[in-house]
Amino acid sequence: MGLCDEVRRSCAQLTESARWVSIDLGRLGSVEPGPTPELDPEHHYLEGSPEEVAMYILTLDAINFGSGWFPTLRKREGCSGYHTVAWALTDRFRSQGGWPPEQLCSIDAAELAHVLGQDPEHELMELYARALRDLGWFMGERSALAVVRAAGGSAERLAEQLAVGMPFFDDRGFYKRAQIVSSDLALAGIGEFTDLDLLTIFADNLVPHVLRVDGVLRYHPDLAAHIDAGKLLEAGEQEGEIRACAVHACEQIAGRLGVAPRVLDGWLWNRGQEARYKAIQRHRTRTVFY
Repeated sequence: MGLCDEVRRSCAQLTESARWVSIDLGRLGSVEPGPTPELDPEHHYLEGSPEEVAMYILTLDAINFGSGWFPTLRKREGCSGYHTVAWALTDRFRSQGGWPPEQLCSIDAAELAHVLGQDPEHELMELYARALRDLGWFMGERSALAVVRAAGGSAERLAEQLAVGMPFFDDRGFYKRAQIVSSDLALAGIGEFTDLDLLTIFADNLVPHVLRVDGVLRYHPDLAAHIDAGKLLEAGEQEGEIRACAVHACEQIAGRLGVAPRVLDGWLWNRGQEARYKAIQRHRTRTVFY
């Protein structure tokens, strides 16, 4: 069984036994299509050579986590936590280029905080630095494009290699960040993958939130009250059920709409940037997996 089918099976099983989250089957048909997913060229470095853009995507996705800490970051005006980090990294690549693997292996929190415009003492900066050191060791003497080519044109194989090669990608049962790398590379025009549509949604805290606001996911009153109060949610049973039910619901929604789950994910994630979704608390878990 490949990584993607493992995610589907694990999430289906967890949904079936869930105590805190349920899927309103009557609302599965209520999700409307959205614009084609894309990486916007202002916040993302897309204008460089294929090697430079591939390195940017690998670097960005190595630190594409920390939503549980995002309310404590210094955000650029009008930007979410993700776009603040992505845009700051883009500025670095545009002005100085990226870090080669040998430099990534020794990067520290202070250097990275300076690039991202954050407090070097912030807990997330050391986690980001560790993630980039892991990327440097994972790449070794390979170029970014060589890392992509090593997957042999398979998005699933690339996800499997990332999950095995770097601890912060080893998100058992979900593999959100391991899966999203090939999707981002494809959106950036880097690499061709024959099995992109095999990917599941990229289970984080925003897509489940959109599904909850839209009535597809229902939370136990105690869980809903905890989240609505803005309290951190520990990684574990409740948080796992939220992500698993989102994956399982999206498999059914994608089937009804005749689209790939990764496309549906883009629709829902972009919808989550709207004010009506931002006005309601989403779950916040401090984890390296999203």
